[in-house]
Amino acid sequence: MSSLLLRGGRVIDPANSRDETADLHVDDGLIVASGGAEVIDCGGLWVCPGLIDPHVHFREPGQTHKEDIDTGSMSAAAGGYASVACMPNTSPSIDNPELVRQLMERAKNVRLYVVAAMTEGMAGERLTDYAALKEAGAIAVSDDAYPLQSARMMREGMRLAARVGLPVVTHCEDKSLTVPGAIHEGEVAERLGVPGMPSVAEEIHIARNALLALETGAHLHVQHLSTALGIDLIRYFRQLGAKITCEVAPHHLLLTDKAVLAEGTMAKMNPPLRTQKDADALSQALIQGEIDHIATDHAPHTAEEKTQPLGQAPFGIVGLETALPLMLEWNRRHGDPLSPMRLIELMSTAPARVFGLNAGSLSPGQPADIVVIDPDRERMVKPQDLKSKSKNTPFGGWILRGWPVMTILGGRIVHDAR
Repeated sequence: MSSLLLRGGRVIDPANSRDETADLHVDDGLIVASGGAEVIDCGGLWVCPGLIDPHVHFREPGQTHKEDIDTGSMSAAAGGYASVACMPNTSPSIDNPELVRQLMERAKNVRLYVVAAMTEGMAGERLTDYAALKEAGAIAVSDDAYPLQSARMMREGMRLAARVGLPVVTHCEDKSLTVPGAIHEGEVAERLGVPGMPSVAEEIHIARNALLALETGAHLHVQHLSTALGIDLIRYFRQLGAKITCEVAPHHLLLTDKAVLAEGTMAKMNPPLRTQKDADALSQALIQGEIDHIATDHAPHTAEEKTQPLGQAPFGIVGLETALPLMLEWNRRHGDPLSPMRLIELMSTAPARVFGLNAGSLSPGQPADIVVIDPDRERMVKPQDLKSKSKNTPFGGWILRGWPVMTILGGRIVHDAR
């Protein structure tokens, strides 16, 4: 394996509170104190731990017409991501140890982790074998895309997860309030004549799941927060002693349901884009440190699927390749409240900490998973140029500044856009 010397970059390493112009040495796939043969000039660039996204959908097995591990890995590398965690809503669902191991072994250009299904077939009826899933490498269990409607099943799942030591990752949605909704319940839905999905559907499940986490002692992780009251509820239950972490996606910070008027199905996701009040509350919570990390909810769909009417088109957008420049854009719009170190922490060190991953650090001896960022590079988002197999983004045409130019995985360059 080659040795590398990343020379003269701004080394930003939140795990070690390090932000300085320095050289970074890589040898035999690891960060080392000195050495390095191939010199990479990083003057004017940021040298950071590889980004980590614990919430992606690579659609394998069963839905590889949308994405697969190979194309998803290319998309991740292009976005500066060295590690991702795949969600279990595949066909068949990721509900057994054999499939967990197979998927982890398939990935070559990204460190692929797995969030396994809470119940067999994600049917909400029988719990999977959490201990066996953890032994196989699963980092959490989840009801993602098929949120458990039964409080009894969620309680049993949390009890088991607490015993085994796995986080419970939840998509909070009371389906009795959202089906057959397409976008946020409000003025835009009324104007377009489509059924809406009220904020309270998310908030009911946040409150229910937080109560159960408080009772069982489970680690509850709330995915893709989208409402102002949602963060209020998390704050309240944390004060009571519940162990709750949470994430937010760039699109819920930067867009509102009005984006549907211009972008149509490209702005349809679940949870839906909500109001400016919600986006502002989430932004403030992120600035104040109440949201643990950024996740993309990368959810590819084909052009044919997304050209269906708004009510029938699938939920989801791709996000891996645009997340970093979008977060830099969000930061500028808010007056740069987050330092570069804090921003990288939210996209690397923090998700590693939440899920107990050996990643997100540039300490000597750590795997050499690195992203090199040009904070001044400016370019337009062109959906057709995305590495993902699917191109469903509402950010086409946006001109963004600050892009990853190189991604290194275990000392090996897997993306080079210098």
